Amino acid sequence: MIEVNRTFADKEMLTDALTSQKHETGLYNMFANECDCENLRQVVMNILNEEHSIQMELYKEMSKRGWYPVKQAQQEEITQVLNQFEGNN
Repeated sequence: MIEVNRTFADKEMLTDALTSQKHETGLYNMFANECDCENLRQVVMNILNEEHSIQMELYKEMSKRGWYPVKQAQQEEITQVLNQFEGNN
């Protein structure tokens, strides 16, 4: 059996953490949507908010390091999307 000792680099660790956070928030969101007990739903919503904050921190760190580039939308693209969601196709 071959043993491989591999250490994750910072970029790999942050990418993995961000991907995991995206998955987690999706699961918490689905649970909150389907929760019948208001008290439990509120607890899950609080956790969801915390998880979104963690996700944003990870994104900001990756962006700061140039590992998560985002294309800035042009005003025309923004208007087009707004019209789509407002029903003004």
